[in-house]
Amino acid sequence: MATEATGSAGGPRGGGSGTAPNLEHGARPGSVHRTLEILEVVAGRGGASAKEIAEATGLPLPTVYRLSRELLDSDYLVHIREEGRFELGYKLHQLGVSLHQQIGVSREVRAEVMGLHHAVGAAAYFAVHRGSQIAVVFTADSPRWPRLRPLEFGFHEAAHATALGKILLANMTPAQRALHLGPEPMPRFGAATITGHRELSEHLDRVADRGIAWEFGEFQDGATCAAAAVRAASGVLVGSVAVSGPDARFATGRGEVEAALRATASRVSRFYRSGTTR
Repeated sequence: MATEATGSAGGPRGGGSGTAPNLEHGARPGSVHRTLEILEVVAGRGGASAKEIAEATGLPLPTVYRLSRELLDSDYLVHIREEGRFELGYKLHQLGVSLHQQIGVSREVRAEVMGLHHAVGAAAYFAVHRGSQIAVVFTADSPRWPRLRPLEFGFHEAAHATALGKILLANMTPAQRALHLGPEPMPRFGAATITGHRELSEHLDRVADRGIAWEFGEFQDGATCAAAAVRAASGVLVGSVAVSGPDARFATGRGEVEAALRATASRVSRFYRSGTTR
């Protein structure tokens, strides 16, 4: 079956009753109305800086920063650091899935991921990348070849330990990686997680050269994943396709898996170049 990946519910919690606090005079977290105003400005403008949000809503700049921080922490906003602005986060996409499944993923792309699932005999994924964020927006799996769990929106925090994340990191400059990765040792998710910057950098150089990222028990013990990049006409990274399964599934035949990933990524990239991804 083919389904979209879903994540855990959650988000900022507000008060249940009473008058909303006056945010212009010492805002406190939890004002649903003002928070939604910020989201609407960001959505309406396709992204906005804190100053632009303040001008559009009439909120003081410190209040905008405070509420935006809450939204960032809850994945309702993302911060595009290089551009100094906020954009909508993937938690909103998660909510949208309840209203319209498979939103933003074309029939052609879904068919390619389904084909990869059946060709390789493993769960298959399509993820989109934006800034330092990764969102799995379509998953093809089955009872015989189930998806990895947990696998949810916002797992970019484990980028150094996942095949999808390695594709993202391999396409960053060293300066961009330094901004994205935390201090050493980086978090360990599995027994084989790479936790040092130098070792990871050498590994990512090999990923960039080969065009395929593998991870063996780095995100989850006993699980293996592989991914390949999806690019727009300009060559910019827009996403990746991936497969996952138990270690035993990928103990042999990795060359065939890599060939299937490259072919699928190439065809999905062609859809993006031709504008047929909607």
